[in-house]
Amino acid sequence: MPRRSYNTSNSNDISSLTEEEIEEIHEAFNLFDTENSGTVDPKEIKCAMQSLGLDTKNPLVFQIISDIEKSGSSSINFNDFLQFITSRLGNRNSKEGIQKIFNLFDDDKTGSISFKNIKRVAKELGENISDQELRDMINKADSNGDGELSFDDFYNIMTRKVFS
Repeated sequence: MPRRSYNTSNSNDISSLTEEEIEEIHEAFNLFDTENSGTVDPKEIKCAMQSLGLDTKNPLVFQIISDIEKSGSSSINFNDFLQFITSRLGNRNSKEGIQKIFNLFDDDKTGSISFKNIKRVAKELGENISDQELRDMINKADSNGDGELSFDDFYNIMTRKVFS
């Protein structure tokens, strides 16, 4: 069965990842690889998402499943999965990469990230964060006090350097 390769013109995407980030993506891949075959197919991705209580309508997950099915391939291996993820998210340190991540949060396409958006993402990631903690996170980064994060607010968070 033919496999599609997700090589992109921006080969720096993968090289910009840390070993820890690649390991996290590998752990996610292993969760999807329910048959321990070294490859994942759309059915495995859907089952893994459902077993984790995650929304299979998440735009990134939907795109992975859709692209596997469109490619005529029955499955993808980890390297293809890694290339696919990085090509979809781009370089997370670039403005374009951060915009792609922002768009994953802003699933209702309002141009800002609301409490509802952050709550959905936290749930999809399996994070147990109280509503108050989520509101506090928004309030810390919200530059105009409207209770939502603009792209500029989000960009500032993503590019902020933490000093100890």
